[in-house]
Amino acid sequence: LHTTGMAVLVGASWLLDLRLLGLTSRNTPLSSFNWVFPTIGVGLIVNLLTGVLLFIKNATTWGVAVPFFVKMLLVVVSVVLLLPIRKYTLADNGGNLEVGGNVRFLAVASILAWAAAVSAGRLLAYLVV
Repeated sequence: LHTTGMAVLVGASWLLDLRLLGLTSRNTPLSSFNWVFPTIGVGLIVNLLTGVLLFIKNATTWGVAVPFFVKMLLVVVSVVLLLPIRKYTLADNGGNLEVGGNVRFLAVASILAWAAAVSAGRLLAYLVV
């Protein structure tokens, strides 16, 4: 369930990021991506609940593990990057806003942060015993 929540969360985020980078249809208005944010919210809630349960299972080990804190930091950074992206996307009222360099930078940073967070999560199984 944690993996499914992460797939929904990261997948929805990446769809929007790729649109902001112009790697998907540029003719699609950003306002048609407003569905992404509730979807990301559902994925985030699922991961928060299942993540707490997974943490409880190994709390004494993960509570002092540096790789776990790195993963958590990457997740927080990823979510924080969504805030200005959300503001920019919701500002588009159906007219194709021109995507500027700052927003493209945020989209690249979001893709990299989510990829790092997912990789760090996967590596926990190998790095923290």
